[in-house]
Amino acid sequence: MDPEQRARSLQAMRTETFDMLVIGGGVTGAGIALDAASRGMTTAIVDSQDWAAGTSSRSSRLVHGGLRYLYQLDFKLVAEALKERARLLTTIAPHLVKAQPFLWPLKMPVIERAYSAIGVGMYDALAVIGAGFKKTVPTQRHLSRKGTLERFPDVDPKALVGAIEFYDARVDDARLVISLVRTAVEHGAEAASRVRVTKVLTDLTGRASGAEVVDLETGEEFTIRARHVTNATGVWTEQTQDLAGGTGGLKVLASKGIHVVLPRERIRGTSGMFLRTEKSVLFIIPWQRYWVIGTTDTAWHEQLQHPVPTSEDIDYVLEQANAVLADPLTRDDVVGTFAGLRPLLQPKVLDESKSTKVSREHTVTEVIPGMVSIAGGKLTTYRVMASDAVDFALGKREAKRRPSVTARLPLVGAAGFAATANRGDALGARYGFDAERMEHLLSRYGSELPEVLTLIDDDPSLG
Repeated sequence: MDPEQRARSLQAMRTETFDMLVIGGGVTGAGIALDAASRGMTTAIVDSQDWAAGTSSRSSRLVHGGLRYLYQLDFKLVAEALKERARLLTTIAPHLVKAQPFLWPLKMPVIERAYSAIGVGMYDALAVIGAGFKKTVPTQRHLSRKGTLERFPDVDPKALVGAIEFYDARVDDARLVISLVRTAVEHGAEAASRVRVTKVLTDLTGRASGAEVVDLETGEEFTIRARHVTNATGVWTEQTQDLAGGTGGLKVLASKGIHVVLPRERIRGTSGMFLRTEKSVLFIIPWQRYWVIGTTDTAWHEQLQHPVPTSEDIDYVLEQANAVLADPLTRDDVVGTFAGLRPLLQPKVLDESKSTKVSREHTVTEVIPGMVSIAGGKLTTYRVMASDAVDFALGKREAKRRPSVTARLPLVGAAGFAATANRGDALGARYGFDAERMEHLLSRYGSELPEVLTLIDDDPSLG
């Protein structure tokens, strides 16, 4: 996407009437735009910021089933997420989503190992079932203290008797969103960021008929006409609903999660680490040249656009990580922090001190006729959320006639990725890139990498 594409989309938005207008350019909104466009619906998507500027670029970078939800006996949620993980790994975005090993440290040699092994075993079984009885990631492996230290030399040997190695997956979250938007555009959607909705329009019957918007790049105000409007604005759900003037909709709790970032050389380890804490869980995640450690879960009532980690947040994360590290981390080791807001569905009576108990399952509801809101869920299950939102907007009969196809639809860069990856050594030799650089480029651009490399052919200074 480029300025020319944005200009074309804006022109179409001024003049056409769309089947679907999606408000919100995070992973859910982008997924909805792709789902609608790939069903043959004329689709427009706008966001007041850049794509993935909110929660979708501030996650733990994980595509996971939610192992802790298994211990809460939420089998349906875990099974659904693991099924989506398999689709992302194999079909939808294999260049962006990669298997990631984690170690679960064990403190007791018998009871805890048996208890944990049963849980991880169920996790593995649900993953295989969800993938159509195919193994998309390795299954659990039990490690002694020595085996754990071989994989994670900087773990404190006194903090464990061994570990269970299990697999989930990691993803460049913002890149996933951009790929969703680009794929939606390839299937006919019109997309423009930096476009703010100022009012949801209704016809004489009170049905949503589009929106008044302003182009934040130029200040131009215009109207987008649409037969269906979908609100996928995450923690801004209620503010967007207010633009419709109705009384229906969802209530969400903004729950803040923070991460600290450390240089990769600060901790010696080739695997991630999964830690259960008194409040929730903590991940120590290898991410490119860094470690990302988090997260927290606290209610947030301040400015939604710029959540920030507090001193207490940072201390909490470091304290939890230090429980298993031989060389304790300090503030001086931290090279960065970031915070994101989860849009959690609110119960009728909200106890803010227990935000981790609020449902992470998603809900779709009607705000006014012709306008729906969707909230909750998590990055891993964005595709299911998108499908449900479009089904809801269409109604049962039309949704059955035009079902979702995104479970089998590769994103840009995914189709032909394996063949491009097989050419990696030859491409690296041609352009003078080592294996690490080629792996990075392939995981970023996928099968589009040859197109990127032609830019170097045209201008060698780019390489």
